Amino acid sequence: MDTTVKALDTNGPATAATLVATDLQPFLHDAVVTLYAPSFVISRPDGQLGGGADGFYHGDSRALSHLTVTAGSIALAPVVGGLRGADRADFRAILRGLGEVTPDPAVALNRRRTVASGRLEESFEVTNAGTQRVGFRLTVTAGTDLAPMERVKTGHAPDPVPAREEGGAGPEGSGLAWSRDGFAVRLVSEPAPDALEAPEGRLSFDVELAPGASWTATLRCTAAHADGDQFPAAPADAVPWRTPALRSADRRFDQWLDQSVADADRLRLADPRSAEGTGGVDQFLAAGAPWFLTLFGRDSLWAARMLLPLGTELAAGTLRTLARRQGAVADPATEEQPGKILHEVRRSTQNFNEAFAVPPVYYGTVDATPLWITLLHDSWRWGLAPEQVEQLLPHTESALAWIRDQAAEADDGFLRYVDRTGRGLANQGWKDSGDAIRHRDGRLADPPIALCEVQAYAYEAARGGAALLRAFGRPGADVWEEWAEGLATRFRKRFWVEDARGAYPAVALDRDGRPVDSVTSGFGHLLGTGLLNQEESAALAARLTGPDLDSGHGLRTLSSDSVGFNPYGYHIGSIWPHDTAIAVHGLVRAGFPDAAASLAAGLLTASAGFAGRLPELFAGHGAEAGPRPAPYPASCRPQAWAAASSVLVLRSALGLDADVPGGTVTVAPAFAGAYAPLTVAGLQVGGARLDIALAADGTVNTTAPEGLTVVSA
Repeated sequence: MDTTVKALDTNGPATAATLVATDLQPFLHDAVVTLYAPSFVISRPDGQLGGGADGFYHGDSRALSHLTVTAGSIALAPVVGGLRGADRADFRAILRGLGEVTPDPAVALNRRRTVASGRLEESFEVTNAGTQRVGFRLTVTAGTDLAPMERVKTGHAPDPVPAREEGGAGPEGSGLAWSRDGFAVRLVSEPAPDALEAPEGRLSFDVELAPGASWTATLRCTAAHADGDQFPAAPADAVPWRTPALRSADRRFDQWLDQSVADADRLRLADPRSAEGTGGVDQFLAAGAPWFLTLFGRDSLWAARMLLPLGTELAAGTLRTLARRQGAVADPATEEQPGKILHEVRRSTQNFNEAFAVPPVYYGTVDATPLWITLLHDSWRWGLAPEQVEQLLPHTESALAWIRDQAAEADDGFLRYVDRTGRGLANQGWKDSGDAIRHRDGRLADPPIALCEVQAYAYEAARGGAALLRAFGRPGADVWEEWAEGLATRFRKRFWVEDARGAYPAVALDRDGRPVDSVTSGFGHLLGTGLLNQEESAALAARLTGPDLDSGHGLRTLSSDSVGFNPYGYHIGSIWPHDTAIAVHGLVRAGFPDAAASLAAGLLTASAGFAGRLPELFAGHGAEAGPRPAPYPASCRPQAWAAASSVLVLRSALGLDADVPGGTVTVAPAFAGAYAPLTVAGLQVGGARLDIALAADGTVNTTAPEGLTVVSA
């Protein structure tokens, strides 16, 4: 039947359309995702691949859409299954009734999965623990549509591609192959199957097992684009950070950090242009699986910034990767402008529907440019080598010029956005779904739109840019500090509104300069940036901890008191871990650790509900609706800034900050006492190791690099 829904943009709903149910974005909430960027696998909880978004993917293309195992007429009863780290998973099932002489199961199937770049390995082990000899036919059925990612996401997957038999040497023998438009997939088995049927894609094995015996077959699937990977997997032995070891009184925190760092590791991609500049391999984090496993300016920048306590190498690679693609010309089709940092990069144009398409290199973002500057500034303070910082200062000056010019174009001097293509993102901040920016009464804001958090990003970028210019003897520092103060004055005059609970900043100004007066989580992005004074910060701290925003599992993106609030709304009521983590850090920076502790505790509770792998977002019902958060069914998981949030929360709890140029590292626990005794080993500042121990009585012991003074307050 027909259902009225929202057509999806690259990060959520965009424009209204009527779609049939088969055209809806697939749900992922019960999926098992194994990842090794730029490849990943999505399966059912029992390990089967078949239907919806299930499949083995490589480089934004689906290599397999089906990979199922059956045992003739014998029922497979799933027992347990799930992740083993980030790139591996195991699934166990019982072959019901086979070889059983008591109520106990006798024959079991263990399915082990490992994914690497361009490679999937599935091992099937059958064991007979019974007292009878058993025999059966095990059949693996494989198939694919070779669909591009945007077709999968919108539910418009093409028809299956028939398999063909392809010969091969060695014990694997013949296998199955599929190809189209330069994308080639091959599936082989060791041992070779007893029967191979193409184009049906069936591999059958006749299994005979004596009591106590076992049998194993391993399938290997490879996938490759003829022109290579746009962003290849980063070298496995070149992780650009120290891996921390956290042991706290709350094991949920330890699990969250461990899983998050493992996921971040497998989200690493490399810039193939690296050799042009540094002679090394620049790395960055892909935004998330499955929908965004590529370079995203905003997402990659925020993730690298959150991970700074583990080292500056990832930040440096992210900065350089984006700097190489910094806007150089004015191109209305891609929204490129001189000095602008891009939004995303894909292999080809993404055609979602007639009204919405995104070019391969798309610059439709208003916030990536100031976030790039701030990441460079923060990396410098955490110890990025001065010569690496200096190499990027010309890009900093270009980015600052873009901020200045864009603000100057607007009559009110604020940084604004509008989709000039007519087919791109209607909203171009992090809340980029088409219905995200709305007035309190539910009306959508008319563009050009000036977001409150973007003005905070611009303020922080101007101040940070000025600090860099001054430190490296380049002109303009005073001018940018004056510009920042002027922005703060304008913001205070134009953005602040009032309701029965007091004053607060509107989420945005609309086309006519009217405040878009909804109450949102955007408050958290303003705190600690310097844009607000202490009284204003206190007002926002009180707002953020109110029950309409603080759900008990994290911050709702839109107040539950607002017209149009929807706990399943992508940006109008859901909870985003990175959004809450940014607020936690901002509250600590602004001097409100108790408010930060409450939000952090909610995230920690939520993390346990997702086995330590927090998704991109989840539903905003809140703790009153139940102890576990409900998933947002189409959410990415893992996702870079959701994973990196665990490190930012840990940093906030410890009151950790660095000023390597000034010779100090600050450790002033804000709310870490809630998790004491706590030790974290293997952080990094100034290129050297940093260990912190917090005893139950509040005593702090820090082992800091030589040459850095530890500041406790």
